[in-house]
Parts: sequence; C-alpha cells; structure tokens
Amino acid sequence: MRLAPYLSFHGNCAEAFKFYEQSLGGRMLSMFKYGEMPAGEPIPAELRDQVMHARLSIGDAELMGADSPSDQYQAPAGITVSLHLNDTVEAERIFGALAEGGVVQMPIQETFWAVRFAMLTDRFGVPWMINCEKTA
Repeated sequence: MRLAPYLSFHGNCAEAFKFYEQSLGGRMLSMFKYGEMPAGEPIPAELRDQVMHARLSIGDAELMGADSPSDQYQAPAGITVSLHLNDTVEAERIFGALAEGGVVQMPIQETFWAVRFAMLTDRFGVPWMINCEKTA
C-alpha cells in the first residue's frame, strides 16, 4: 500500500504542479484537462482548460491533484503535506521556494528533534512541513 496526497486547487492546479515539479525536483507523470475527457458528460466551458487530474513523481512518492469546480472548492484544512529530507541544504532550498509568495508559520530552523524544520502555506494555499530529522 502507498499513500499519496491529492490536492484540490481553485483553477491554478497546472501552475502549482509545474512549480512543484521544478521546486521539489519532481517529474510530471500525467496532466489531463477536463476538456480532454471522452465525450459523454457535458463539461462547463469554465472547466475545459482546468486540470481534471495531475500526477507528479517526487523521489519515491507521488503528489496528485486537480482543479475543483468553483462551487465545490474548499481550501485545505486539517491536513499538511510533510516533506522528509536528509539534506539540510536541500531542505533550506525547498523551504525558500515554497515560502516565496506564501505565509511562513515557522521559519526553517533547528529544533530538538530536527536539524531543520519549518511550517508554511505556499502561494497556492497548500500547507507544508519540511522536516530534516537528527540522526541517532
């Protein structure tokens, strides 16, 4: 079994996933627009160019997401995407990228359990934790 976060966006999923691909060193596996769906269900015009499903490979994990129809979108609440790294330089680089245009709740710093830890919400409204634990 694998767990993969599935993020909902308010019309900017394509932009977010291109940003995550670059910032997190990922590889885009797929990105489908609502307008590419097979004929059958009518697609509202405002959804045609939005993302129905995106899938990004990051290391040995995957991040998935889609644009929600405007009347169904809900900002993330009660969940955070947690990144675990072994390299402090990479942790700081990723923090800097994700924090740009976002809101930092806890700047990247050393804690009693980690050589680097940070909490932030990126410019797309996605909450993140960056954790680079101390080795025993």
